[in-house]
Amino acid sequence: MSTYDAIVVGSGPNGLSAAITMQRAGVKVLLLEGKETIGGGLRTAEITLPGYLHDLCSAIHPMAVASPFLATLPLQEHGLEFIYPDVAAAHPFDDGTAAVLKKSFTETARSLGADEQNYTKLLQPFLKSWPQIAGDILGPFQFPKHPWLMAQFGIKALTSASYLSGKFSTAKAKGLWAGMAAHSIQPLTNAATSAIGLVLMAAGHLKGWPLPKGGSVAIANALASYFISLGGKIETNSYIQSLDQLPPAKAVLLDVTPRQLLQIAGKRFSPGYTRQLQRYRYGMGVFKIDWALQEPIPFTALECRQAGTVHIGNTIEEIIKSEQLSAKGIHPEKPFVLLAQPSVFDSTRAPANKHTAWAYCHVPHGSTIDMTAAIENQVERFAPGFKDLILARHTMHTAQMEAYNPNYIGGDINGGIIDLRQLYTRPAIRWSPYTTPAKGIYICSSSTPPGGGVHGMCGYHAARKALQQIFSITT
Repeated sequence: MSTYDAIVVGSGPNGLSAAITMQRAGVKVLLLEGKETIGGGLRTAEITLPGYLHDLCSAIHPMAVASPFLATLPLQEHGLEFIYPDVAAAHPFDDGTAAVLKKSFTETARSLGADEQNYTKLLQPFLKSWPQIAGDILGPFQFPKHPWLMAQFGIKALTSASYLSGKFSTAKAKGLWAGMAAHSIQPLTNAATSAIGLVLMAAGHLKGWPLPKGGSVAIANALASYFISLGGKIETNSYIQSLDQLPPAKAVLLDVTPRQLLQIAGKRFSPGYTRQLQRYRYGMGVFKIDWALQEPIPFTALECRQAGTVHIGNTIEEIIKSEQLSAKGIHPEKPFVLLAQPSVFDSTRAPANKHTAWAYCHVPHGSTIDMTAAIENQVERFAPGFKDLILARHTMHTAQMEAYNPNYIGGDINGGIIDLRQLYTRPAIRWSPYTTPAKGIYICSSSTPPGGGVHGMCGYHAARKALQQIFSITT
């Protein structure tokens, strides 16, 4: 006989957040993880050379420190320490200069020269209203608590990033903006791609873009430690393919995407809901490289050497072209590259005087093409001599990414494309996106609002809905 009230399947940040939310409310929770170790996208391992610690997926965590839910947890008491680079993100150009995002809004705006006032006009109102609207932005579609403030954000956020770039006059500001918006992993001409750029810039100014000391696994370990301290239990090596594998429980929360949800619980769903899940759309994939390096990356622009994150794409025109090609199934010769260099700020990541770096580019969904040369050529372009510093590398194409984490369907690390059609209807059109037609079964992954990122908000909202419907507990 089961002694658990609720079962959570999947120990990514959303599964852990769902489990914590339920356990804090007095519900006894069992958390199951299919792999040997917990974490989902929050894993760190030696995958190049001994002593070099690499984050297998996410590395930099602006949304973790901007998350309203994670902010309520005593994670520091459970070993989590964030490190904040002076330059949150840098964006190099062919002329040797770079645009930067710093925590200081004033310094960032001033660095954009002729676009100082344009940047201020675009971002400052959003920064002021963030505390009032963050909960609505990072949650399901509902009538906002502050309608006017939310409307002001929505007018800008629902536009395409290419359109909103018209607010700027310089190539420097346009390039910086394009790099931020390209985190949406879709063509920048798509509606609502501005939302991702605005949120990431705001998070950078309000909280910074930190990295966890010791690797991203530190976030998962802290969440797990807190969950266990509340009385929760975690079992690994428990890969779930059917509800029949689970012990009895009043509620089951699944940190999976629609494809796995259908496999695990599809027999319990209505035909209409099943059809919606079958039509759910996944987006572009990623090709990822981790390097063990002899020295730090020798970027020409000094600001890039001081940045935790570097967006490599040159001009907005080049980035737009790269993302459009990938979306059309074509591998760009000059891909937009997202790069992090954790060891510059965290000495625990590599042996003394040695370094690590992490990068990925967007590729067509399901691609198995090797993008190593294209990515390394892009880095070398802005950091001459980079290739000579490589001691070892580890690569992952989309199929390998999916093997590492089954939620990364076709290499899609966002759990499904977050375009206008799926912004608030992921994974299906329902009053609550976290519920299913089967009583007691919920989906709590990044395939629900607000989508991808290490913030735990998908799990938090799903758990609150389960607490309300199954246990009559309102939090």
